[in-house]
Amino acid sequence: MFETAIVALATFFATIGPLDVAALFAALTHQNSAAERRSMALKGTLIGTAILLFFALLGEAVLQHLGISLAALRTAGGILLLLIAIDMVFARQSGGTATTRDENMEAAQKQDISVFPLAMPLIAGPGAIGASILLVAETEGDRLGIAVVVAALLAILLLTLILMLAAGQLQRYLGVTLLHVISRVVGVLLAALAVQFIFDGIGASGLIS
Repeated sequence: MFETAIVALATFFATIGPLDVAALFAALTHQNSAAERRSMALKGTLIGTAILLFFALLGEAVLQHLGISLAALRTAGGILLLLIAIDMVFARQSGGTATTRDENMEAAQKQDISVFPLAMPLIAGPGAIGASILLVAETEGDRLGIAVVVAALLAILLLTLILMLAAGQLQRYLGVTLLHVISRVVGVLLAALAVQFIFDGIGASGLIS
């Protein structure tokens, strides 16, 4: 269970990206009052949490209904996580964990960003949704394992909320360079994990005997 917790924490930290979410949140809400920022941070986190919990707990059933195998999910999830990891290592933004330029421009004109782009796609983006389904599927129905994955998800979401509430101070204290260093280190670990998911998916598919 300890290994499951570590993998889940590292994966959700990389795919949700609390530091990146906090930095973009600070940039988009610099003209709002402290009370408005707190309200948007809390609302966005709650909505993002609801979306990710839905896919974590019911995502595998949805995939089974669509006829998607666990092996295919592992392989596709591994490829998606690998692309995100590569962008993290090279300090690039991707649609898997961040918003596009057009989305940023639209968000800058909105007074309330809690639903878009904060809850989705910043918090509950494609990478985080895929990771939540994949990590729960990896537990193979073990209730304790599922509880550990959900606890790890909630812990990262709580960290994301805390960092958003302290976004301005965080940027001044850590600086852009240190934030990128942390992101790159996590990206390397995520890349290794993603490749392992791909290997497991191909192995379970029966394509290679």
